[in-house]
Amino acid sequence: MLTVLNGATVAITGGTGSFGSTMARHCLASGAKAVHIFSRDEAKQDDMRRKFHDERVRFFLGDVRDHESLWPAMRDVDYVFHAAALKQVPSCEFFPQQAVLTNVNGSDNVIDVAARSGVKSLVCLSTDKAVYPINVMGMTKALMEKTAQAFARNNPGSAMTVSMTRYGNVMYSRGSVIPVFEKQALAGEPLTLTVPDMTRYLMSLEDSVTLVEHAFSHAQPGDLFVMKAPASTVEVLARAVASLFGNDDPQIRVIGARHGEKMHETLLGEEEMVKAVDEGDFYRVPMDARGLQYEQYFDEGQQSAIASAYTSENARRLDVEGTKELLLTLPQIREHLGLEA
Repeated sequence: MLTVLNGATVAITGGTGSFGSTMARHCLASGAKAVHIFSRDEAKQDDMRRKFHDERVRFFLGDVRDHESLWPAMRDVDYVFHAAALKQVPSCEFFPQQAVLTNVNGSDNVIDVAARSGVKSLVCLSTDKAVYPINVMGMTKALMEKTAQAFARNNPGSAMTVSMTRYGNVMYSRGSVIPVFEKQALAGEPLTLTVPDMTRYLMSLEDSVTLVEHAFSHAQPGDLFVMKAPASTVEVLARAVASLFGNDDPQIRVIGARHGEKMHETLLGEEEMVKAVDEGDFYRVPMDARGLQYEQYFDEGQQSAIASAYTSENARRLDVEGTKELLLTLPQIREHLGLEA
């Protein structure tokens, strides 16, 4: 339960997506007074309206690229979860300007309108791909993070706290490979893998909401949060999905990495791990709040430190049985297997 949101009004950009829908459901269960769903797809809004059937959920049609369209959705809002983004790595590689317009300029619009509307706390959804980015999606998400931190740094008197949460692979979210493996296993087809030894974090949508709650409850301006999560290779994940659906020895077909894909996910870089605060199930990385007067640091100096990056390669690694156990916590998998929720 998101206790901090009891009696509050929450706005969710990109609210009809996987993250947004899950977040909305938890906000309602936590006693939110109202949930504002802001997105650009009227068909998805209509589907969600029918599915939720809750008068506390209000829908606002618009695009984060359009500064003016955000104002109605932010009126009388206490908390904002900013999930709207272009997220498909290959698509962003072919249309980088579009990714900039949504992920960077759109995020700046959300931050500006939220601050001017009296919002208390804004959490921006980011990604492992923002760390040492090699693709457009990651580069634009890294710029989104810098935009959020610049607001916090340049507006120390603001009543709004801006923070970020970074995610690795969220299981069964839009674009997840798990439904693909499930469909192929059920059809008796070969499982198509990019690179068998490629590793990915395994995080549920429920975990993603827990991370947001932690940020809403504990963030200082400019903070970055990640949740500690297990990982597996892509091959182990594929074999685990196939085994759950009755095939313990599936045929594997390797198709190679797609445009802009990394072998391993990195949730915190080496430089960030040096500053990271261990908060049990989470890491918090405080913002560098220094000003531009660097000359004052020349005399004092700063000792350098070394720390390993936090990656899916060095995270707790699951085998097939451990991955199956984690997959069985997903409502979609349990439903498709005919198990009780």
